Amino acid sequence: MVFKSLRRALGVGGPTVDTQLRTPDVRPGELLAGQVLFAGGEHEVEVERIVVELVTRVEVETSDGEYDSTVAFQKQQLTGGFRLAPGMQHAVPFQLPVPWETPITHLYGQRLPGMAMGLRTELEVARAVDKGDLDPINVHPLPAQAGVLAGFVELGFRFKTADLERGFIYGVRQTLPFYQEIEFWAAPQYQGVVTEVEVTFVTDPHGMEVIIELDKRRGGHDAIGRFKIGHAQAQAVDWIREVDGWMRQTAQSRRGWA
Repeated sequence: MVFKSLRRALGVGGPTVDTQLRTPDVRPGELLAGQVLFAGGEHEVEVERIVVELVTRVEVETSDGEYDSTVAFQKQQLTGGFRLAPGMQHAVPFQLPVPWETPITHLYGQRLPGMAMGLRTELEVARAVDKGDLDPINVHPLPAQAGVLAGFVELGFRFKTADLERGFIYGVRQTLPFYQEIEFWAAPQYQGVVTEVEVTFVTDPHGMEVIIELDKRRGGHDAIGRFKIGHAQAQAVDWIREVDGWMRQTAQSRRGWA
């Protein structure tokens, strides 16, 4: 599938770039494949490098408040320096590994509100970088992630929002400098204990750690539960029972649920 060209020229009559993806749909741990097509402009130029990178929008909290920042978190250099003659055309294929911790952008075929993810292509000439446009990609959940989220939905939780927080979760091994929070309104049977639930996945090639944070209705501190599950187990799990058990364990750890 061909996305819109990165038409911005680097100077008058400069080179142009067009990024093509084999498919915009991918899951964590897979390869995002495609090619970068570029053509010379009216004059010969020295291209210093061509780079593709995954970028997303991350919420940053400071003492002065919150703001959004665009963060590049996976980069691949496709070329070194070369001379691009006028009118010459080239294609460079690529396979960019998608990190296991890459946030989910889509669920049940629908984009999660609050999520923005894309592939950016950079063409650098004379130390001037054309970042071009952002080609959106769709990150779908792994089977274990889909199972957990389906468990919440089947139990009656209602999706609220999703966002990315800059930082690291204490006691959890992360490779990316941010983490995703998928937030739900509590299902009716839990509303006497919590109002909201935040779910975070920290995934690696073997499995994932699921962090559940409960926002208590009647004051007190939030409760946090951490649970591990392997990718190979996903097909055999009763996710409704599993998620309900996690919820009760987390609430009981604070003696908030008998």
